Amino acid sequence: MTTTATFTAQDTAFVQDFRTMSAFGATANGGVDRQAGTAPDGEQRRWLAGLLEARGFTVRFDRAGNQWGLYEAVPGAPFVVVGSHMDSQPTAGRYDGAYGVLAAAHAAFRLVERWEAGAPAPKFNLAVVNWFNEEGSRFKPSMMGSSVYTGKLELQAALDTTDAAGVTVRDALDAIGCRADYEGPVAAYCAEIHIEQGRSMEREGITIGLVSSNWAANKYEFVVHGEQAHTGSTVIADRRDALLGASMLVVAARELADRFPGVLHTSVGQLNVYPNSPVVVPSRVNLLLDLRSADEAVLAEADALLHARIADIERLANVAVEKHHSHSWPVTPYQPEGVELAAKVAADLGLSNKEVMTLAGHDSTNMKDIVPTVMLFVPSVDGVSHNEHEYTTDEDIVAGLAMLTEVVSRLCSGALAE
Repeated sequence: MTTTATFTAQDTAFVQDFRTMSAFGATANGGVDRQAGTAPDGEQRRWLAGLLEARGFTVRFDRAGNQWGLYEAVPGAPFVVVGSHMDSQPTAGRYDGAYGVLAAAHAAFRLVERWEAGAPAPKFNLAVVNWFNEEGSRFKPSMMGSSVYTGKLELQAALDTTDAAGVTVRDALDAIGCRADYEGPVAAYCAEIHIEQGRSMEREGITIGLVSSNWAANKYEFVVHGEQAHTGSTVIADRRDALLGASMLVVAARELADRFPGVLHTSVGQLNVYPNSPVVVPSRVNLLLDLRSADEAVLAEADALLHARIADIERLANVAVEKHHSHSWPVTPYQPEGVELAAKVAADLGLSNKEVMTLAGHDSTNMKDIVPTVMLFVPSVDGVSHNEHEYTTDEDIVAGLAMLTEVVSRLCSGALAE
């Protein structure tokens, strides 16, 4: 394994840039808060633009706020797109997404240096991307920028989306100067590297995860309607408590996970309670609930069981439950030839590796539906993620950078073109 004692000057520069990047939106507990379209998001985007432009890349923003660093070595040829996202959850770790963008930039820098020093010229151009609003914490849905780029989400629908304060994506992007008329480059291939956000690789001593497929997911917004009443004087039997009904949905989701241990993940990550007063029975609660599984039959059964519970919840809590389908995706594999290419690279570099699935959604899960895509993981210490204490060692992020550099090199040289 690479150690800090054996870091090259390029490795050290990468680690230092990672420290600098982590200062944008830094929180007191060592994490970051740079939600999509906020001032810290704009600041780190401007910093990234300077980093790319200093190395000869042309930086452009597209209509959905995705940030592109373009290196055109073969005029008219399509691009190998490599990157991730730099937006975060409200109190998040430094690595989720942002590591993948910076690794993409430094991999691109290394390759351009090679080509300009006389290495065989690439067959494809190179584009570093910082996707907009992957996290979906401020604007829903998640993976918004890549969804627009891949044609899964209409541009105007994305731009018209509002946050909790009523600010549109359009206005948020314009406020930080990150929206233009560019449509984005034509992609030939895609690569993304990310922290695992789980424990399996660390437990098994694996340095590189070769992502072969994603879990399926169904995401819903439920609105539970009740009636405002006094929390002290209203007779219990007369209450139509929206928060009680919402709580029953939360419990129902957890009971489903317990019913399918290890093969189904469920969660309610957000509750908005109205009027949210200490002496008022809530009249409305909005909640976001998701179901995820690698087994689509299990997901379908769990989904049916969840919806069968709604009538009982409405009766028991004396409420009405309104359902909106947020978004979903099936189990879909990454192209086997890309997984095989990555396995060969890991072997050539002497990096321990294994095939893994991704439980979380990533921008590459959109990209793999339109072009051959390679998704890579590096370990997460203790599996901590979406948490200020998220951590991956310098040795692992440097090893991941070496891995990504060689994968992108081979994609640019046409290793999968046949």
